Amino acid sequence: MNFLRGVMGGQAAGPQPSGAETIQKLCDRVASSTLLEDRRDAVRALKSLSKKYRMEVGTQAMDHLINILQTDRSDSEILGYALDTLYNIICNDEEEEQDESEDAVTPTPASGKNKNVSMPDEAAQKQADDLGAQFTEQFVQDPEHVTLILALLEEFDFHVRWPGVKLLTALLKNQCVQVQGIILVSPMGVSRLMDLLADSREVIRNDGLLLLQQLTKSNAAIQKIVAFENAFERLLDIITEEGSSDGGIVVEDCLLLLVNLLKNNSSNQNFFKEGSYIQRMKPWFEVGDDNSGWSAQKVTNLHLMLQLVRVMVSPVNSPGATASCQKSMYQCGLLQQLCTILMATGVPADILTETINTVSEVIRGSQVNQDYFASVNAPSNPPRPAIVVLLMSMVNERQPFVLRCAVLYCFQCFLYKNQKGQGEIVATLLPSTIDANSISAGQLLCGGLFSVDSLSNWCAAVALAHALQDNLTQKEQLLRVQLATSLGKPPVSLLQQCTNILSQGSKVQTRVGLLMLLCTWINNCPIAVTHFLHNQENVPFLTAQISENLGEDERLVQGLCALLLGICIYYNDNSLENYTKEKLKQLIEKRIGKENFVEKLGFITKHELYSRAAQKPQPVFPSPEQMLFDHEFTKLVKELEGVITKAVHKSSEDEKKEEEVKKTLEQHDNIVTQYKELIREQDAQIQELKEQVASMSSQNEQMQTTVTQQLAQIQQHKDQYNILKLKLGKENQNQSNSQGDSSQVNGLQTEELTQLREEVEELRKQHTLLQTQLHDKDALINTLRSETAEGSAGGSDNTELLKELESQSAEINQMKTERQELLRRAEAGSSDAVSSSDGSFDAAKMAEVESRLAAQTTETERLKEETKSLSASRAELEQQLASATSTVAILQTEQAKLQTEVQESKKEQDDLLMLLADQDQKIHSLKQKLKDLGETVDDEDDLDARDQTDDDFEEDEDED
Repeated sequence: MNFLRGVMGGQAAGPQPSGAETIQKLCDRVASSTLLEDRRDAVRALKSLSKKYRMEVGTQAMDHLINILQTDRSDSEILGYALDTLYNIICNDEEEEQDESEDAVTPTPASGKNKNVSMPDEAAQKQADDLGAQFTEQFVQDPEHVTLILALLEEFDFHVRWPGVKLLTALLKNQCVQVQGIILVSPMGVSRLMDLLADSREVIRNDGLLLLQQLTKSNAAIQKIVAFENAFERLLDIITEEGSSDGGIVVEDCLLLLVNLLKNNSSNQNFFKEGSYIQRMKPWFEVGDDNSGWSAQKVTNLHLMLQLVRVMVSPVNSPGATASCQKSMYQCGLLQQLCTILMATGVPADILTETINTVSEVIRGSQVNQDYFASVNAPSNPPRPAIVVLLMSMVNERQPFVLRCAVLYCFQCFLYKNQKGQGEIVATLLPSTIDANSISAGQLLCGGLFSVDSLSNWCAAVALAHALQDNLTQKEQLLRVQLATSLGKPPVSLLQQCTNILSQGSKVQTRVGLLMLLCTWINNCPIAVTHFLHNQENVPFLTAQISENLGEDERLVQGLCALLLGICIYYNDNSLENYTKEKLKQLIEKRIGKENFVEKLGFITKHELYSRAAQKPQPVFPSPEQMLFDHEFTKLVKELEGVITKAVHKSSEDEKKEEEVKKTLEQHDNIVTQYKELIREQDAQIQELKEQVASMSSQNEQMQTTVTQQLAQIQQHKDQYNILKLKLGKENQNQSNSQGDSSQVNGLQTEELTQLREEVEELRKQHTLLQTQLHDKDALINTLRSETAEGSAGGSDNTELLKELESQSAEINQMKTERQELLRRAEAGSSDAVSSSDGSFDAAKMAEVESRLAAQTTETERLKEETKSLSASRAELEQQLASATSTVAILQTEQAKLQTEVQESKKEQDDLLMLLADQDQKIHSLKQKLKDLGETVDDEDDLDARDQTDDDFEEDEDED
């Protein structure tokens, strides 16, 4: 503490230490002090010295400061001092020195001077940049250091969070790519930074915006993460809270961040459109009637808002995404709001210019938006179309150059892929549509084409060329335009007037514009080529221009003249005898030379302004003199240069061969076309026949259904007729027969039915008897199976069983025949009873008879069903009998196999006994031989006796 008091307090006796020595002592104090207060005071002293002694503090104290950030996380004050110190040594921005009231003093340098020698601003800034880059590189060598800063941003304390945000911003400015990579792989790294936008303290939120601007530069991956962290919603809310275009610099920062997120990022653009954020942009452009007070910040904000709209509909985006955004802007009314600004008064020139460019890209290639723009009128008296008002500004040389370029771009975008608009522009030049009381677009273009201002000439020529782009009809229509050059002279065509001005030797810019117009006009239009060649002075002028050796500025004109002459050769239909393809090529070979012609043609693409114009559709030039090439014309040159070179080098024989090949191809094409037409006709006929077949099939099905229905109706009528016929017959018979006869018939019927019932009962009894016999047979079969297993024979029983079954089958057949006979007799009896009934019964008696007859018929049907069921039972019994027979046969086969195996086993046992007997005989003979030889041989009987003696001896010992 005494040391710090000496440094921070009054002057001490003796020589003063240098800045490097003081910083060294402070670093030692930071590293060795055990008390937090001592370390805090030392870090605060380093912070006060970090601006003046940036090199020394950065070199000696950076590691100690990083260690403080890692170890003293609990003390927010020392963390804030350490972060501020690191920011001072890394940041490259020139800032004013700290106030003298701050609790720090600056030591005197070793040289004794109070101030360093002043250096030039540029050199000082370069040195500061070098120091910042050096210390940043040292800091980010370890990715954990950046991760540590990200972790400190979670601290809510203002003295920690705010310095951390500034430090991370400075790191991104100096080493953007490396720090972006570290943050990208850090878990929740981007999310922590997005939380800064929700901080209630405006200074942290605003510096968080600056941090996110640096973070999202040229890194699509981080841009996507930030967008999906709900960045669009938060930023638009902040812009609305701050007052939209009337807001301050915070709105500007939000818009810059939005541009970073959306530019060249199709994913974010689609997300922005799908989230309906385009609709939220419309209120930004609602300007009042009083446009007198435009602050500089409002101009900046509105300029960025217009840039944001252009990012969404830029020509470099994919066509589908651009078209979708253009549609959304028209539907939500954003395009209408922009056109209102376009026609408003008092709008600053730079805002008006950017609005024109924005409207241009919103309508470019969109037919609906182009049609709407054509219908917009300026608030004048009388009202004039907005296109006419803009063209008046374009051909007015007093208007600013950037505004005239913007109007030209707007006119080009209005005509891009818009044949309807092209026809409307060309129609204003035709004699039948010219209105002398009003100014039209065509009149303004012609006025600009022939004015004394070369920039107006160029702009009008390019605008008119866009009215003819890829539109053969309008190229032919424009040939009808006649111009009255002066009083008393006949009118000349527009084509002739262009060539006249070209031959008068005007400025390079004017001639380049006219040559681009002529090349676009006669390209792919043989009629226009013929009109151009019809003037006898045009070809000699072109050949003279190409063959001369002129200066650097004239080379471009020579190249364009060569291009125009080459188009006359390539699209020549040989209708003019003096200027056929062959004669023009001979003229080039004699007057210019083929190699020289091709070299002059190549001057166009070698020009530096050609490459600049080919990059993007918008005409952007630093000065009016450099405005020479149009973007669409560069495409035409690229397309025609090769084919013209080949056409010039081709000989007449090659051309004839090519013509023959073309004719052959045309013939083949015609044949193919004829076959295609024939195939189309046949396909149409086949389709028609298929439809006819389908309709006829459906009609046939309908007719068949109708016929079936009619047959059913006929059958129904027949049945009804038969019933009526029977009823009439019954009535007649009832009238002719007596009551007694009827009772006799009824009695007869009853007796026959009783007899039938008795016979059915007998059949039932027989069926029961058969089932009992079948059960007996099943038991017999089981007995046979058991007997077969025991080896007993049962063939005679099986034969008897078969005979019994056959007799039963014959009895069943006989009973079936008798049943059929009974049924036949029952039906005959019922018919006889019906035919012999007495007709004298009254109506009640007749009804009773009919009911009894119906009941008897029902009983008969029931008996029939029972008979059928008996037949089915009999069939089932036969099937069971067949299965039993097959089972008996199988059992008999198995019994035979078993008997055979028993016989074989007996035979094998006899063989074994014979072998054993032979063996015993051999053993006995061998023993006898051994005895004869004097050997002692133990017989089995002796061995058995000896074993018995040993056993008795062992038993005696056990007893003792």
